[in-house]
Amino acid sequence: MDVHVRDLRYFVAVAEELSFTKAASDRLFISQPALSKQIRRLEISLGTALFERGHRTVVLTSAGEALLPRARRIVEDWEEARRAVSDAAAAQAAVLTVGFQTGIGRGLIHLATSRMSRLAPGWRILLRQVPWNDPTTGLAGGDTDVAIAWLPVPETGDLSWRVIVTEDRWIALPSCHPLADRPVIPFALLLDEPFVALPAAAGALRDFWLAADLRGRPARVAAEAETADEALEAVASGRGVLLLSSGNAEIYRRDDIVCRPVTGLSPSELAVVWRTDDRRRAVAAFVEACAPAAEPR
Repeated sequence: MDVHVRDLRYFVAVAEELSFTKAASDRLFISQPALSKQIRRLEISLGTALFERGHRTVVLTSAGEALLPRARRIVEDWEEARRAVSDAAAAQAAVLTVGFQTGIGRGLIHLATSRMSRLAPGWRILLRQVPWNDPTTGLAGGDTDVAIAWLPVPETGDLSWRVIVTEDRWIALPSCHPLADRPVIPFALLLDEPFVALPAAAGALRDFWLAADLRGRPARVAAEAETADEALEAVASGRGVLLLSSGNAEIYRRDDIVCRPVTGLSPSELAVVWRTDDRRRAVAAFVEACAPAAEPR
């Protein structure tokens, strides 16, 4: 049976981390059971165990040690090949695919398109919405060339970004919620509220929109949503409340939801994000078009 490059990528992540949990959450953004299942399938396909699994330890077998350098090379070669094909196709079509997860608004795309016409003549922008379960907004898989994304993004060194908008965090409540009449809501009053959360695969971004760093205990998660529209439907139905940026409170305004400023929270940051090793002129032009005055990270 032929082995998929994805399976080798999963194997490399576990082999380098020597932890299924860490590889799943920090490197691959999938659930640990799903990762274990894929590794088991790879082992069955190869007819040998690749890891010795202890109660608290994971160790490569001799077969795993033999596979690791070859798997790395295959994964690297495939990523290079896929990127070359993607770059060639994009250059031929002169299309830059911009990923996003929530409404962009704020006049950003109009501004970027206008400036791109001067900085990279002949290129056009294609917008692609990516669910929250991909914290790289399509960049890691090559589905997008650049992204307009909320920070934090995975800090693996593979992504770079510039902040283009800073906005306060607000709360979205059902219109009948007891706190809906308050003009401003302290975050302390929301600690016991059920929250609508991003999926677990969103990682640090999920924690940010739950304000996890300010809680003495885990948030009450009443529902998970993969898109902003799903999240707002859950709020409107009374399943929970949702933190969002002040700009998105305006973009997603609706009659059955009330949005209010929240005190005690740090602001949110919207950034233009790109692959660190992507040095194409069109990508640099888009970054410049979105954030001409920002300093690179």
